Amino acid sequence: MSLRQSLYGTGVALVTPFKSNGEVDLDALSKIIDFVINGGTEYVVTLGTTGETPTLSKEEKIAIVRFTYEKVNGRVPIVVGIGGNDTAELIKELETFPLDKATAVLSASPYYNKPSQEGIFQHYKALAAASPKPILLYNVPGRTGRNMTAATTLRLANEVANIGGIKEASGDMAQCMQILRDRPENFLVVSGDDALVLPQIACGMDGVISVAANAFPQQFTHMVRQCLKGDFKAAKSLNDVLIEAYDLMFAENNPAGVKAFMTELELLQNNLRLPMVPLSEGLYRQVQGFLKGK
Repeated sequence: MSLRQSLYGTGVALVTPFKSNGEVDLDALSKIIDFVINGGTEYVVTLGTTGETPTLSKEEKIAIVRFTYEKVNGRVPIVVGIGGNDTAELIKELETFPLDKATAVLSASPYYNKPSQEGIFQHYKALAAASPKPILLYNVPGRTGRNMTAATTLRLANEVANIGGIKEASGDMAQCMQILRDRPENFLVVSGDDALVLPQIACGMDGVISVAANAFPQQFTHMVRQCLKGDFKAAKSLNDVLIEAYDLMFAENNPAGVKAFMTELELLQNNLRLPMVPLSEGLYRQVQGFLKGK
């Protein structure tokens, strides 16, 4: 089965909850996984950037992956995030991480060292050759400092067999439409921008990997399903309610925004790892006001 079939709809980029002493809170993670699956998300993504992976040790990452497999227990597909800017180190991780129960590996393009488009291509080609699971490209230039062009994405899609799709978060609608126009038939294209999901699905995307679905799984997945059915009038009425929430979630940083919502929903404690800090007091009050008026 292609990724376009198995990962169609809404995936959620799971946050990593922490205890007040800084340890990973597996009890809260258990609650969150049940919350998003029961809310209708089609699959979960563990160890994405929303999970504060730059501050997790390798041992913590492996423990989170194993716990997620056990908790999900086959209810939905699981995508594991393995990304970075050291190609050789990532190849080692792909060869040693527990990926047996994963559907795919989500891998952000290299950050900070800003490779050329040829460098990005060769990086992903090497990862695809080493990975036991299909690679889902992740283009997020706001974090990485380098956009992966439509031409590079399409070259990877057509020339590298173990690359099954892309999470496209450039925010560039023209680039998205070029990828959608020219992609191979079974190449998955999903949004990485919650606020742009509706128009991007209208252009042909297959769904989204969402931050907002951590806090609003039922409302958000219903909106996405309406989009995928082509009922954009119904989808817009659902999306209009969530627009303010999107703004609040990303006003300062991710995942501080969504963790503020989840704290109010009693899903986790409002703890992050430095250099990330909780939402400022004024914005937190706006989150509370949104939830009260919803």
